[in-house]
Amino acid sequence: MGLEDWVLSVMEKLGYLGIAFLMFLDNIFPPIPSEIIMPSAGYTASKGDLTLIGVIIAGSTGSLLAAMVLYWIGRKIPEQRLFIFIEHYGKFLRIKVSDLEKALTWFNKHGHKIVFFGRMIPAVRSLISIPAGMSKMPFGKFMTYSALGTIIWTTFLAYLGYHFSENQALMTLIMQRVGYIILALALLYIIWIIARRFKKNNKDKH
Repeated sequence: MGLEDWVLSVMEKLGYLGIAFLMFLDNIFPPIPSEIIMPSAGYTASKGDLTLIGVIIAGSTGSLLAAMVLYWIGRKIPEQRLFIFIEHYGKFLRIKVSDLEKALTWFNKHGHKIVFFGRMIPAVRSLISIPAGMSKMPFGKFMTYSALGTIIWTTFLAYLGYHFSENQALMTLIMQRVGYIILALALLYIIWIIARRFKKNNKDKH
């Protein structure tokens, strides 16, 4: 049984709860990607077994629950202990110490709004919550940015599966194009932040 078949079987048995569970795993265990889960859920909805809005709510809920867990892990566990834990057990979650260090540096350098874009970028969405907690980002702000990014992404993927699941080539092409657009927007935002800080530093010098 392939990964997509397994995902569909979980949804058939557990319905919305299965979608929420799979999206929770997507954030905790990256090898189960939302790019498979949500289009499959959208496809299931197109067959009349589930509703599209129910699929979106379930997927977003599971994803946000995982984000909350990772945020509080980052916030409550001392940084040194967290790095030691990842050094020993991160291989089971496909997370390296270097990955967390990069994510923390990236988060501190480019600001809280990176959480919004991070919810729509594979692998990053699994890591961005921990640096947010470690940096003591206000929980309300974290959840607002996470919810906005998550709802947009899950809606897009579910809608894609609902309307284009019969045409896998077209669905893959659309997903790739949108992925490039999201990355481009995130890079533009980072460049804008760097330019603004550079301008501010020059103004302070004068």
